Amino acid sequence: MNHGEIVDFTSLDSDSQELIKQSAIVREYSYAPYSNFKVGSAILCTDGTIIKGCNVENLSYPVGICAERTAIAKAISEGKRKFKILAVVADQENKFTTPCGMCRQAIAEFGNVTIYCAKSDMKDVLRTTLNDLLPFAFSPDVKN
Repeated sequence: MNHGEIVDFTSLDSDSQELIKQSAIVREYSYAPYSNFKVGSAILCTDGTIIKGCNVENLSYPVGICAERTAIAKAISEGKRKFKILAVVADQENKFTTPCGMCRQAIAEFGNVTIYCAKSDMKDVLRTTLNDLLPFAFSPDVKN
């Protein structure tokens, strides 16, 4: 089973680099007073629009929302439903932060999106897809 490949940030096209940069910028807006684990995400829509989101924690932990789902909800509320790439950047230097299971399922609603996960230094990037991370997704295709 393929889980993606590690690539150098500078080898990515300018749109992908910008998406990762925007994820790192919006990460700083995270509200994470309990875990101090800040995450930023940005979505490149098929029309070229970039939509950003960060994680928002709550004292009642299940009420919090991940950066990826924040970006998805924001995109939907702005009339966007077709996504090309989703990027995630967290405050981790030693490993890649991939979308959690709930976020993977949320992404599945919109197809096999390319996903970039960057470490906080943004030198190395994990390039993968939703199908690689969630190979047997429960998706709109399943109901047809």
